[in-house]
Amino acid sequence: MTQPPQEGFDRSVEDAREWMKAMQERLQFNDNTQGPRVALEARLRETEKLCQLEPEGRVKVDLVLRVAETLLACCREDQKPEILAQLKDIKAQWEETVTYMTHCHSRIEWVWLHWSEYLLARDEFYRWFQKMMVVLEAPVELQVGLKEKQWQLSHAQVLLHNVGNQAVLLDRLLEEAASLFNRIGDPSVDEDAQKRMKAEYGVVKAKAQDRVSLLEQMTREHEDFQADVDEFQLWLNAVVEKVNGCLGRSCKLSAQHGLSMLQDIASDFPRGEKSLRRLEEQAVGVIQNTSPLGAERITEGLEDMRRALEKMRVLWEEEEERLQGQLRSMGASEQQWRQLEAELGEFRKDLQRLAKEGLEPAAKAGTEDELVARWRLYSATRTALVAEEPRVAWLQAQLKELITLSRDPQPLSDSVVAALQEFQSMKGKSTKLRNATGLELWQCFQRPLQDLQLWRALAQRLLDVTASLPDLPSIHTFLPQIEPQDGCHHSKLASSREQHLVQEGTARGKEAFSIHHLKQGANHPSQKPQQVPYISLARSHDCPSVSHWLRMMGLPAPAYTDYRPNPVLKCDQRRQFR
Repeated sequence: MTQPPQEGFDRSVEDAREWMKAMQERLQFNDNTQGPRVALEARLRETEKLCQLEPEGRVKVDLVLRVAETLLACCREDQKPEILAQLKDIKAQWEETVTYMTHCHSRIEWVWLHWSEYLLARDEFYRWFQKMMVVLEAPVELQVGLKEKQWQLSHAQVLLHNVGNQAVLLDRLLEEAASLFNRIGDPSVDEDAQKRMKAEYGVVKAKAQDRVSLLEQMTREHEDFQADVDEFQLWLNAVVEKVNGCLGRSCKLSAQHGLSMLQDIASDFPRGEKSLRRLEEQAVGVIQNTSPLGAERITEGLEDMRRALEKMRVLWEEEEERLQGQLRSMGASEQQWRQLEAELGEFRKDLQRLAKEGLEPAAKAGTEDELVARWRLYSATRTALVAEEPRVAWLQAQLKELITLSRDPQPLSDSVVAALQEFQSMKGKSTKLRNATGLELWQCFQRPLQDLQLWRALAQRLLDVTASLPDLPSIHTFLPQIEPQDGCHHSKLASSREQHLVQEGTARGKEAFSIHHLKQGANHPSQKPQQVPYISLARSHDCPSVSHWLRMMGLPAPAYTDYRPNPVLKCDQRRQFR
């Protein structure tokens, strides 16, 4: 049986209204963001299911529209306004229901998503917080030196900067927490939770700031200590340079100026000692904030500076003592200079006197006596010069000693060197003149000796010839034959400057003849032996003179035969005479 259109329309309208009413009631029940996250998530799932029922409601509304269209086609005109009013109300109610469904679900979903994002940000914040707490709660690691401490401070400053950057995230988290609390009212985002987050951030920030402050203090102390060390090193290097400038004999400063500089340096030593003590006091705090290796280096550096300062003090004391001794000796050295100048003047005068008396050029000697006198003069001059050698050695020693103490020894040293050169020149000249005169005198003595050798050979020959004659008449017969030969030798000897030796040779021949005559007369007893004077070379005054001057010259005297009668031979002759 067919249902009338009016009934179908009324029934469809009633079904649609009941569905929408039930939907709105369910939406109103779930339209709440307050409470814990679990309840919000359940409401989100419920609203999502309700949104999924929208097609069912749309079917009911579409059915109303179709039934109303059929009803409008067959109903009276006066019924149409009522039907259209109902359709309009159904459409409005549907739109309201759909909108409510969407808004309710979207609102719950937005709160849920907002809360999820907040939780993610909060979890990230707390992870950062835990990480920073681990880093900041660790004790500060002691470093070796200043550079490492500066690096450590830079790292701590980076951490502090990171903490500062987290303040922006914290502010956003607090804003989100306040907004969520207004929507959900959950204790996890209430004011106490927000205060806890602020307090935890404050702890991290305080720890980071404390670490930076501590490292800044440690670094600043080490920087101040290092700056003072560098300043002390500069002062110590300046003192070393000043002391080295005053040290040793290579220093070009005068003793007075050097002592003045040393006094200035001495006035700096108390300041250096005070600075070093202050460094040692500072080092105590620095060492406490430094690793064992760095502390050992700091201690060794202070010890090195202490040793260097003590070394400079010792060098200063030694140099001051040396310069004071030099000043004390300057008076004595001035006296020595004057003494050296006076002695040098006397020495030069003596050299001039010796040069004038014994080395002046003279005319050529004509006689032996003049040669001998000249040789004696040159020998005496050389002896006098040799006697001056200790004086020369004293001048050299005095000059060498005084050169080390004099500021400008050049003029006097030049004078001493010139005098010594003059002395050596005179010594060489005297030796040369003495040797030349001795050679000339030797040559002069050699000629008579050569003539004497010729005479000796002649006399020996005469003796040999007369000794072989048998009787006295033979001698008278043989004598005219010997005289021409004797005359020949006489002419040779006469050419020399020692002609008296020829006369001595003639007398020697006559003496030999007398000796032979005595030997022949020994056979006649009636004849008495005659006393015959024996003539020898000792009668010649030349031979002793020659030997004497040769010995004086230090030259070997030539060997010659002494023709004095042999006492043994004389006894033999007397026995023959008897």
